[in-house]
Amino acid sequence: MGTVAFLVAGEGIEEVELTTPWRAVAESGHTPVLVAPAAGEVQAFRHLDYAGRYPVDVVVGDAHAADHDALVLPGGVANGDALRAEPEAVRFVREFFDEGRPVAAICHGGWVLIEAGVTGGRKLTSWPSMQTDFRNAGASWVDEEVVVDRATPGGVHRSGAASTLVTSRKPDDLPAFCRELVAALPG
Repeated sequence: MGTVAFLVAGEGIEEVELTTPWRAVAESGHTPVLVAPAAGEVQAFRHLDYAGRYPVDVVVGDAHAADHDALVLPGGVANGDALRAEPEAVRFVREFFDEGRPVAAICHGGWVLIEAGVTGGRKLTSWPSMQTDFRNAGASWVDEEVVVDRATPGGVHRSGAASTLVTSRKPDDLPAFCRELVAALPG
């Protein structure tokens, strides 16, 4: 089994949207790796309250999709907003789509998908306040606990990107999100 990158900003990550998928990935036999814009630790939150701090494994400027089997984008309003403003984070996300590797995003984690230009023609979900952003970026937004948008049998999605995309709306959706995330992992 390989590694799964969890891309986060330096702070504002919704803790349960990081730790629950992390545990699911580890239990599936893959190795989760925390990727962030700077070395050190990141600060997670429980909604608006401080939560745990987590050590960064790889700085995103040094990270490449080819080194990982899949990508997870945890939520948190500040997390998603900060990531989409980081050019190296946007590059890293785009690489997963260019290489046809699975990507999973929950809640506000999906904002960086828009910035990476990979949502056109995709069916997905997110925190409801983001639906206009996704529709404006050419996605078909739906209000469902989990959406799996797969590449075609020939390997390329109708949008031109090859990755399977798993999305969910909020912490309540984590059981379905984790189930589909693990199902999308190779091996």
